[in-house]
Amino acid sequence: MTVKDIATVGVETAAPDTTAEVLCETMAEKNVGSLVVVEDDRPVGMVTDRDLLLRVYAEMIDPTQVTAGEMMTGDPVTVGADADVLVASTLMRRHEVRRLPVVDDEGRIAGIVALDDIVRLLGVELGNLVGVIEAES
Repeated sequence: MTVKDIATVGVETAAPDTTAEVLCETMAEKNVGSLVVVEDDRPVGMVTDRDLLLRVYAEMIDPTQVTAGEMMTGDPVTVGADADVLVASTLMRRHEVRRLPVVDDEGRIAGIVALDDIVRLLGVELGNLVGVIEAES
């Protein structure tokens, strides 16, 4: 199975000059825990709700005065849409991340795949295997 089979398309993005205040509002409005920071539709960073909490609010920085570009984790690990799901899980483990921006052949943002997506898939597959075992018992 490929990443594009389980990835979320229509991923929420932000520009590097987006303020932390707007990032927070967007995450709340869209009910997401992260935004992919893009330039020319290419991922250049990630900002998570944890980043906002630890880098802005815990430091008591004015959220109107700090931007995504200043607080993002730059050079995000990405995965190709046609990559195998096992490649995505290996990248997550190796780089200790829970989310990977999915890119097309030109490196443009095509979606996002989260650890939850992979766990959900594994749950379905394990259920299928249980069915096989029960049928043979």
